[in-house]
Amino acid sequence: MRKVTLSKTCSLKGRISVPGDKSISHRAVILGSIAEGTTRIRNFLESDDCLNTIKAFQSMGLKIEKTGPSEVIVQGRGLYGLSPAPKQIYLGNSGTSMRLLLGLLSGQKFKSSLTGDDSLKSRPMKRVVDPLKAMGALISGRKNGNYAPLKTGGSKLSGIKYKLPVASAQVKSALLLAGLYAKGAVKVVEPIICRDHTERMLKYCGASLKEEKKKKGKEIILIPGSSLKPMDIDVPGDISSAAFFIVAGLIVPRSRVLLKNVGLNPTRTGIIDVLKRMGAHLEIKNRTRICGEPRGDILVKSSKLKGVYLGGKIIPRLIDELPVIMVAACAAQGRTVIKDA
Repeated sequence: MRKVTLSKTCSLKGRISVPGDKSISHRAVILGSIAEGTTRIRNFLESDDCLNTIKAFQSMGLKIEKTGPSEVIVQGRGLYGLSPAPKQIYLGNSGTSMRLLLGLLSGQKFKSSLTGDDSLKSRPMKRVVDPLKAMGALISGRKNGNYAPLKTGGSKLSGIKYKLPVASAQVKSALLLAGLYAKGAVKVVEPIICRDHTERMLKYCGASLKEEKKKKGKEIILIPGSSLKPMDIDVPGDISSAAFFIVAGLIVPRSRVLLKNVGLNPTRTGIIDVLKRMGAHLEIKNRTRICGEPRGDILVKSSKLKGVYLGGKIIPRLIDELPVIMVAACAAQGRTVIKDA
């Protein structure tokens, strides 16, 4: 075990590259596995959750190998190239893996059983199971399929129009992945826009997907039938990881921190909008777009922050960053109120 010693500092200065985006790393493996050909992933996040996604597809016959630091190659076999796993697919504590794979595997011709650690098995899955069942998915598990272990597969899926009752990228993604195997279009209506990494990557892979803006939110429409092309993908730095260094740079006096190659997907940049409202000195440099995902460098300087009111539509855009926003609020002048989390 490596020992890390932290000492008080009077300022923070320098540049840093944060680990790859967790959401994009998951999806790159999932879509790369059902694409036709070799997908290369750079800056892959080697967290337990993402590694469990890799192990899941390896158990279904996929060749996935690490070729360097944070580099992974996935030998995709197409939409119907997966094989039955010889035993239960173990997903550790990864709720993302569980929910997205429920959608993907519900459309396979074979049956699969998904499980995880005690924490994952205690987390309710009804919000993704119910709309998948409405598509025709055969899903069984504890308490009418609300808790893992969950079995699925061997289903004939139909298209669906589903309005998300609560903003959820995982539910939306599960339905879109199931839609790749459905007979008929899958339409997902989100009244409040949430993370769209799945939609961006599906488009990048060649899926027939379009989005229509509504008075409130948008509608995502997936037309099944298209095969997916492999990717050469560079995963941007995870803004959720960057958030801690951003706040540290703002609240420690005489600081100047440059964070390189951070993902700037607009569904994830709520923390930047909030910190600017609090008076943060933040500057985005070198904006670009790679593999459908916007990214750039974030320059942070010490700032005098003020309290703000947070609630409503912005909450899904910063839900993972709320704890570190509370740290910023402690260092700010005035009262900060957070609602609807």
